[in-house]
Amino acid sequence: MAEKISRFEDLIAWQKARAFCANVHRLTASGRLEKNYGFRDQIQRAAVSIMSNLAEGFERASRKDFHKFIVIAKGSCAEARSLFYVALDADLITKADFHKASKDAEELARILGGLRSAVSKQIPGADRQRTKSPAPSPQATVLKKQ
Repeated sequence: MAEKISRFEDLIAWQKARAFCANVHRLTASGRLEKNYGFRDQIQRAAVSIMSNLAEGFERASRKDFHKFIVIAKGSCAEARSLFYVALDADLITKADFHKASKDAEELARILGGLRSAVSKQIPGADRQRTKSPAPSPQATVLKKQ
């Protein structure tokens, strides 16, 4: 039987989010991103939000609340990934830095998705369909890059 986790620091997702946050801060502390204060601060806030929401949600009184905060953390992870594209397109980071940061964000998103799914199963009477990503709309299929 799995041991019950009693501290948010013991969550693998939080540990990965912490490492991701540290890497984002290192990436934004040099080069062209260092001087672009507004953009630098936005991507740092997104990274901090991931680990902070996991911690806050874990300390809430219910699994339902924890689930909600995991969803928010996953959204912040997507925000950071999106901002990496902006940084690449604006020539603020190198392609190598972009690929590393994006890969790390995608791995973290997968871990957050797994945690979201596991916590969802612990919520009595939860609608399991709500925790899954919605099917793409016909318009989204048209918009996909060929």
